[in-house]
Amino acid sequence: MSTITLKKVDIANGETISYREREGGEQVVILVHGNMTSSKHWDVVLEAMPSQFKLYAIDLRGFGLSTYHEPIKRIKDFSDDLRLFVDELHLQNFSLVGWSTGGAVCMQFVGEHPGYCDKLILLASASTRGYPLYAIGENGTFDVSKRLKTYEDVQTYPNSSTAVQHAFDTGNREFFRSVWNTVIYRTHQPEQRRYEEYLDDMLTQRNLLEVNHSLNTFNISHHDHEAAKGTGIVNHITIPTLVLRGDQDLVVTKEMTDEILEDLGSNAIFYSLTGCGHSPLIDDLEQLIHQIASFVNQGGIVDEIRK
Repeated sequence: MSTITLKKVDIANGETISYREREGGEQVVILVHGNMTSSKHWDVVLEAMPSQFKLYAIDLRGFGLSTYHEPIKRIKDFSDDLRLFVDELHLQNFSLVGWSTGGAVCMQFVGEHPGYCDKLILLASASTRGYPLYAIGENGTFDVSKRLKTYEDVQTYPNSSTAVQHAFDTGNREFFRSVWNTVIYRTHQPEQRRYEEYLDDMLTQRNLLEVNHSLNTFNISHHDHEAAKGTGIVNHITIPTLVLRGDQDLVVTKEMTDEILEDLGSNAIFYSLTGCGHSPLIDDLEQLIHQIASFVNQGGIVDEIRK
């Protein structure tokens, strides 16, 4: 098994980014996690990806072991950190894999920093038009006529962040286990030891409300929405892009994925991960890695997936 090393690097804005580095060949792949996770949740991919790939999995600011000196206000803050990270490590000509919120970070990065990334893979990604956050109405359901617009709204109105933030504040591991079993690990769960480590890792997040606000106001498309005008940055994403979504995903809807495909146009191809929910890493790791490795290595031979 290739060596996986937990490291840290200081970046130019004063933050420290923690990351996992896996030994491999010359093809560099950077893995960017989503909400309520960190680089820890990429462990199965780090262990199983063919040895020809050199892998880096980062902890975004405010997640895992990375610092959180300056609160984030938008997805761009994460992508700016990513730019400083790759500059510090002198990385270029790499592929980016963004999972969920990480997909938004990677799209922002590619759109603003051409010449770094050769291929983009969006795994169960937030839309180019953001991930909407709605207030909860008196009947206890989301009021889709009341999309939150400001960070103050997120702090003030009852919404999907409210109970989750309370669980963070009280260190309620069983709340997170229940949520993930209900929404994400519905058919397959990590082995017990790994699952307990994931739950511990979830509690390291320090920026839930800021992340949810940033997702709600993210919009790199040409379509304005209630929380943000479209920036059009999507036009600058011109590299080959693979869009992956599990056909049983309850977090990212088909409509959100369709928005990505519409906005990216001919640069993107789509593959539906059969039998997978929001975590194909656990639902069908072999299918996921085959798609990632084949796309990154298009035209070449992929080494055997490790089991």
